[in-house]
Amino acid sequence: MEGIKDRIFRFLIFLCASTVILIAAGMCITLFINSLPVLKHMGVSFILSSDWDPVNNKFGILPFLVGTLITSFLSLLISLPFSISTAILLGEYLRKGRMAIFLQNIIDLMAGIPSVIYGFWGLLVLVPIVQKVEIKLNIIPYGVGIFTASIVLATMVIPYTASIAREVISLVPDDLREAGYALGATRWEVIRCIVIPHAKTGIFAGVLLAFGRAIGETMAVTMIIGNRNQIPKSIFAPANTMASAIANQFTEATSDIYVSALIGVGLVLFMVTVIINYAGRYIIKRLEIK
Repeated sequence: MEGIKDRIFRFLIFLCASTVILIAAGMCITLFINSLPVLKHMGVSFILSSDWDPVNNKFGILPFLVGTLITSFLSLLISLPFSISTAILLGEYLRKGRMAIFLQNIIDLMAGIPSVIYGFWGLLVLVPIVQKVEIKLNIIPYGVGIFTASIVLATMVIPYTASIAREVISLVPDDLREAGYALGATRWEVIRCIVIPHAKTGIFAGVLLAFGRAIGETMAVTMIIGNRNQIPKSIFAPANTMASAIANQFTEATSDIYVSALIGVGLVLFMVTVIINYAGRYIIKRLEIK
């Protein structure tokens, strides 16, 4: 009887894992097949060209690719100090108690807020503030743009990095901390020299998860990035991302080649995500070896 249960259990595991693999492979194949018309029409210039003109059947996605990468990396740079600080606070200083529970609930709540709410917050609160800053810097006061979108994205990804970093920091053995204190180290020295190095692999995994969340965000970015189909000349300029371009233009695509171009944008976004995930896994393995 136990042998039959084990076989059924293994079969279900294999079936679920195979289904996930088939879904991922099916998505990639579907995107590739539907992108073939624009790939044949544009060739390599589909990625390297910055000329996006659907009226004349010219589709260059370089502005979308540049906007996506700049916005995502800038949001990570903005969010990292807040994420790591929050993780250290909850993992070291407030490990128990009502305040710790309250802050953890706030972080979980931030992760569950719909992206459209973040978009409205960016429009109503951040855009006027950024406009005032741009006026003082003698910059055209768009308000919307890469910088504003990056701040909103940073706010959205903080809970992901902070939650995972807090978990891995709390899992650092207390014996290591006590050994540091026994050698005369201060609490900050223990955190900086023992806790953070021991938890760096898990922290980087959280950063990788946050980056994946940022690179594929659609609604909030669409609302506040400005949606300009040009390569941005500064971080304050309006731009476009691959996800926002698809969201804005898919319902307006009237020709087959136009639809194929937008699906091609989705294919490139999919490939960028895969490359970043594999690069992140490679770095994690290198950190584990060290």
